Order: sequence, then C-alpha cells, then structure tokens
Amino acid sequence: MEIGQLSFDIAHLLAGGMVLISFLMLYQGRLNALITVFALQAVALALSVGWQAHIQHSEHLYITAAVAFVFKVLIIPYALHQMVTRLGLHRQVETSLSLGPTMLVGIGLVALSLVVMLPVTVGSNPLAREDLAFALSVVLLGFLMMVTRRNAVSQIVGFMSMENGLILAAAGASGMPLVVEISVAFSVLIAFIVIGVVLSRIRESFDTVDVDALDQFRGGRS
Repeated sequence: MEIGQLSFDIAHLLAGGMVLISFLMLYQGRLNALITVFALQAVALALSVGWQAHIQHSEHLYITAAVAFVFKVLIIPYALHQMVTRLGLHRQVETSLSLGPTMLVGIGLVALSLVVMLPVTVGSNPLAREDLAFALSVVLLGFLMMVTRRNAVSQIVGFMSMENGLILAAAGASGMPLVVEISVAFSVLIAFIVIGVVLSRIRESFDTVDVDALDQFRGGRS
C-alpha cells in the first residue's frame, strides 16, 4: 500500500509540475526563454508518461515518453530557436494582456479544471482522476497563452503546450493505442514543418509575424 501511495504521489508531482511550468511559460517575457521553458515542460511530460508506463505496466507508453522526449525536448525547441534567429524575430514576447491579470486568469482556469473534472470523474481510478484535472489545467493554460500572446511563435508554443496536456490526459486514462500515439507525433512534426514554412513566407512578405500587425495590414487592404 505504501508503494502504491508513493506511486500516486510521484505521478501527481510530475503532473502538477507540468501545471507549474505552464505558469512559468506565461511569465516569460522573451522568446528564447519561453522556448526553453517549453522544453522543460516536455521533460516533465516525458517523465510523467514514463512513470505512468511503470505504474500501468504499459510498454507502449515508454515509446510515447521516448517520442515526446526526442521531438519536444530536443528537435522542436532547437528548430524554434533556429527559427527565431534566422527570421530575425523580436526577442520580446508581445502580449495583449499584462502579466498580473494573465496570472489571475490562469489561477482561475486551474480552479475551474479542478471544479469541473473532479466531480465528473468521481467513480474513476483516483490516479487517473487527479491526472485528468491536471491535464485539463495544462490544456487551458496553453489556450490562455495562445489568446494572450500576439507573436505567432509564442502562439505555436501555446498550441504545443495544449497538446502536452492532451498527451498527459491520454496517458493517465490508461493510455492510447500505440498507432494513434505515433500518428499524433508525426502529425505534430509535419504541422510544425508547415508552420515554419508559413512563418518564413509571412516574414518575407510582411516583415513581421505580429498577429495584430497582420490584422492591421489586412484591414488596410480591405
């Protein structure tokens, strides 16, 4: 029983760590620091999924953890850093909402996740129940980043953070089929490549990736 309780505690520590890192991402004011913190969240995701594989005795989740580590800790952050450098993007993260209100909204979203998810999953496995609440918090905080950030690169990071939350939820709920996980991983990689190409074209055409500036340009053309 003690081993089981320890397993629960470690799983909740890792999932809760992802929520905390989501707040750190909201706090960051520079693109390179934001990308680095995203890589840290991906490390927590890989550890969390790996621990779920150990608890559930699900070998395919080890592959999921390895895929998350390789792509989201190594490849994608490196590519994002290169994108920021080569496109000559502004290193400052531009926001549509100041830091204080953003953090308050984030705290409210975490509270909402607990209030909504815990009663709904009252009959579920206690481990999956709390992990799903944490996962929903990560998803909502990633969505908050997409809404409050004006730079396209930071919005991409917010989108991938949302996907980290979805992977955490799937792993906590006894995992997904391996084929689906591999499909998701490759879909994210392909989407990332396409987004990189699109951003390059936007930069070449408009000399900016600021969403508000692009909206103003579109308004001026209409």
